[in-house]
Amino acid sequence: MNNFVKIIIIFLAITGLATVAMNLFHLDFGIYNYWNKHGVFFLIFITLFPRLTLLLSSVPFGGLFWWLGWLFTPRLLVAILATIAYWNTNEVLVVLSWLVAWGGESSEKFVVHRRTRKTFRGRTIEAEFTVKNPDK
Repeated sequence: MNNFVKIIIIFLAITGLATVAMNLFHLDFGIYNYWNKHGVFFLIFITLFPRLTLLLSSVPFGGLFWWLGWLFTPRLLVAILATIAYWNTNEVLVVLSWLVAWGGESSEKFVVHRRTRKTFRGRTIEAEFTVKNPDK
């Protein structure tokens, strides 16, 4: 399946979940327009540096779950906050934030996992997953 079809499926899934949340659970998502409050630079910085931007910007913060999200999965926190604030006016930006959240968090965890050094039975396993032989 090509990437465009995957993006369309994710867009429809997020739209369906948001519709169910609004109709079944009577959740009111924000009616703010992203472009009236923020600009392109904020969008670039929140994508590249989510922790720093969340901490130093005018994004509402607080609460245990907010701080846990900031510490462990900042891109997911950005996607949740974008959904709550901008779903009714900027659906495409919200879906893009979810795509960045899923792709960014999983790739970041993959890179961190691959770069860590592991020791198994006294031998060091490198990032390329090769075992050093102490006899050579």
